[in-house]
Formats: sequence, C-alpha cells, structure tokens
Amino acid sequence: MNDNTGNTPNSRAAAPILRSKTYLYLTEFFAGMSVMAVELGASRLLAPYFSSSQIVWTIIIATIMIAMALGNVYGGRSADADPNPDRLYRRLLIAAVWIAAIPVLGKYVILGISGLLVFAVSHNLLVIAAFLACMVIFVFPCFLLGTVTPSLVKYAVDSLEVGGRTVGYLNAFNTVGSILGTFLPTFVTIPAVGTALTFLIFSGVLLALALVYFISRGRVKGAVIALVLFTACAALGHNSSFAFWEKDLAYEGESIYNYLQVKEEGSRVILGTNVLFGIQSVLERDGRLSGMYYDYAMAAPVMARAGGAGNKVLVLGMGSGTYAHQCAAYLPSLQVTGVEIDAKITDLAHRYFDMSADTPVYTYDGRAFLAATEEQYDVILVDAYQDITIPFQMSSEEFFTLVRQHLRPGGVLAVNMNMRQDAEGGINDWLADTIAAVFPWVATVDVPWYTNRELFAADAAPEPAAYAAALRELTAELPAGRQADLTALLADLPGRWTEYRSGGRLLTDDKAPVELLSMRAIDAIIAQEAGYYREQGLEGLLELIGG
Repeated sequence: MNDNTGNTPNSRAAAPILRSKTYLYLTEFFAGMSVMAVELGASRLLAPYFSSSQIVWTIIIATIMIAMALGNVYGGRSADADPNPDRLYRRLLIAAVWIAAIPVLGKYVILGISGLLVFAVSHNLLVIAAFLACMVIFVFPCFLLGTVTPSLVKYAVDSLEVGGRTVGYLNAFNTVGSILGTFLPTFVTIPAVGTALTFLIFSGVLLALALVYFISRGRVKGAVIALVLFTACAALGHNSSFAFWEKDLAYEGESIYNYLQVKEEGSRVILGTNVLFGIQSVLERDGRLSGMYYDYAMAAPVMARAGGAGNKVLVLGMGSGTYAHQCAAYLPSLQVTGVEIDAKITDLAHRYFDMSADTPVYTYDGRAFLAATEEQYDVILVDAYQDITIPFQMSSEEFFTLVRQHLRPGGVLAVNMNMRQDAEGGINDWLADTIAAVFPWVATVDVPWYTNRELFAADAAPEPAAYAAALRELTAELPAGRQADLTALLADLPGRWTEYRSGGRLLTDDKAPVELLSMRAIDAIIAQEAGYYREQGLEGLLELIGG
C-alpha cells in the first residue's frame, strides 16, 4: 500500500535485491541497450528482403516507437495497480524469449507475409510487407520493454522530494544504455558474429537480468522455463542464413553496410545483396560477355576515345569489380580505379570474382572521394545505385557537377540506372533530368532482358565515324573471337541509344526524394513479377516462399 509521500513499501521491500536501487538502474541501462539493439537488428533482418532504405528505416522506427509508447502507458498503469516487481521481471523473461525466437522464426514470418500479400496487394507491396513484418515480429517485445521505465519509477521513487533526481538517474542510465546499444551491434556484434547471434546476445542480457532477480527471490520455476526456451532458440537460431532455401552458396554473410551472397552456377559467379530480388554482379569465368549493363558500359571508354580523351577510368561503386574485369578482358589499355564503400565486397571481389590485385580500390564514399581528390578521369562510371537504395548525395545536381569537374575534355559519364521504369516522372526521369542540367548531351539505352538502363553524358554527342574508329582502335589487339563479340555488342549502339530531352526535373542536395521515386519503380516491377504467382495460385505462393 502506498503512503502519501509517494513511498512504495510493498515493492522493493519484498525484493531485497532492489533495495539499494542499483539493480533498478542496471535494469534501466540494459533495457535501453536492448531496445536499440533490437531496432538495429530489425534493420539487418529486413534489409535482405526489403532493402535498407530510409523508407524501411522509417517503418522500423515508427513501429518501435508505437510499441514503446503503448508499453509506457501499460507499464505505468500496471505498476500503479500492483507495484510488485515480479511482474516487470516476468515481462523481461517473456521479451528475452521472444527476441531469442526472432532468428528462428523471423525469416519465415517475413516470407510468409510477403507471399500472402502477393494475392492481396497490387501496389506498395514492399512497404506494406515491411510494415506488417515489423508489427508481427518487433512490436510485442518492444512493448514489453516499454513498460520498464514507468515500472522502475514506481519502484525507485521513495519520496516525492527526491523524485526528480531519481527519474533523472533512470533516464540517464536508459540513455547511456541506448547509446551503447546503438554502437555495439553496428560496429561489433553484427560484423563479428552476424544478425542472428546479435539478437541472441542481447536477448541473453535481458534473460540474465530477470534470472538474477528471480533467483534472489527464490522463484525459479518460470525462470527455468524461459532458460530452456532461450537455449532451444539459441540452438535453432544460430544459423545466420537469410536465403535458407538456397543450397550450396559459395558465401553468405554480412558487412557493416550489406547482406552479401555469392553463388556459383557453372562458370558464372553471382553477387547479390538482396534475397528476394536483384543481382548486383555476374562474372562469366569463361571470358564471355555477361549481357548485363557493365558490358554496355564499355561503350563509355569508346565514346571518350572518340571525343579525344584517354584511358583513365574511375568506377564509383566498384562492387565485385566485374566492370574492371570486363575492361581488362576486352579493353586492356584502360587504367581502371575503383571506389567502394564496403570493404567486405572488395574482399569478395578478390576471393570469388577474379579481380586483379593490381586494380586500385579505395574504401570510400564515392562523392567524398571526388571531393578529396584532384585527379582527372576520361570516364567516370557511377554504379552506386542498389535496388531502391540510391544515395541521395550521389544523385543530385551538385554531385554531377562535381563529376563533370573531374572529367577531362572529351570525357564521358556513365550511370547504371538499375530499375527501368516506363511511367513518366519516374526515378530514371528525375536522374536523367538532373544530369541533363549539368551535361549538354545525355543519351540512354535499355539493357535487353534486364531492368537496367544505361545512361551516357558528355559535352557533345560522339560522331558516329569517330566512335567506329575508336572501337576498332581499342579492340585491334584482341583475339578474333573477343573482338567480334564486343564489336557485335557495341558497334550499333549509337543507333540504339535515345538522346534524352530534359523535362526540367531536378534533384538537389536539399531536395532529393530518391527513395520514394525508387519505391514506385520497384513496386511496378514487383507487381509485374507477382502476376505470375497470382496466376499460379497456392502452388505459385509455395514456389515464391520456397524459392
């Protein structure tokens, strides 16, 4: 029963471990840490399926804040109605087990929701699926963790005279724990042991808190059940595979920036950073052209040579180095330098994609690299757009102005726009308009059989005769077979590209809604692909979920 000074004698007195308040502060600290760890883990769990765009981050943050707010309300009312700490620590046990189960069941929930929505949703499928997955997987444990602070205030405040100080200490411990919970998963646990074990580590912290409390109270039955369930989840959920249906992957892992998957299919090596859609790189180890956009991007050095420029090429978004590999095989006179923000992708490029150790690759953001160097190049390839994750700072007028400043006279910009969209006013139109505001001449060509569109920009259109002469010059020393293949691919490209006429749209550093625009493009692609599964019914759904 509470007295009129705000004391709660029945709460802490019944639990000796709480009398000094130290354990209350520790509980607040680790609860704050776990919420942030779950939030960051959520982004990594969802990214291989829905991307790591700002839209997905918005969904994660919003759903977790909703859960925390509801937990705050419930926790305060619950503590007022019955100030028994057993209830709070029992909720921590449940939260710990739920979080531990996420690595076991989360992937199946995501794929199940996505598969069912194929039949129910025609537009915004990615957004709705990500939102529902967040609601199902993360709201409940975060709701339980949201009850911690109001409950601890009830247990910790002995007198209203020092209530403000006590609440301040609790919030400070929660904030410091949240700070550590932000840095540890990003820079320590996820890169070192992966997303699955990160969930288990922070789940284990919550479990340990509750176990110590109940052991001190001599009440171990519920704690033992929770420990058994946690152990089962740890045994079943330590497998970090997101594409669990894939067999014999050459590599699957995570970096600070990406989910990474390497598949080997005969002579082909494939890099993917998304489970459900999109291939980032394909290497043909037998030396053949891949038929993908980097083959078409080899037109840029030909155009640069036709314009009187040289052989110095910069790739912003080096990835697995396939473009550099193709250039070495078909345009060996080129000097290719790469910039890749994800060092782990560069490691995979050397390990699986035969990227030469002599090819310089800088681990840097593409725009930051341009801002830091005074080097000039004959060709700059921008290949940093991945699924719907388009860095806004590498899509603006200011960025392309910086690119132009680093091109020599006659130099060429090539951009891989990886989601072709036919609707007027899509992301590709905005990008092309923005580039057209910087470069006098812009042309595009669609890559057959793929959703990529390749864009070229320069100070002037290459003369057809000069282009043909440059192609002959650059391929003169190739073996006959390779010369014929590349000539067949690129010789008629000037007749197939479309010179672009700007619609006046402009992306700037201040206003660049690239993710919303990209979401519309990928939504159209998904809707088109989903039509097949709708026609196939349940059999198609099982095919979609089971790969």
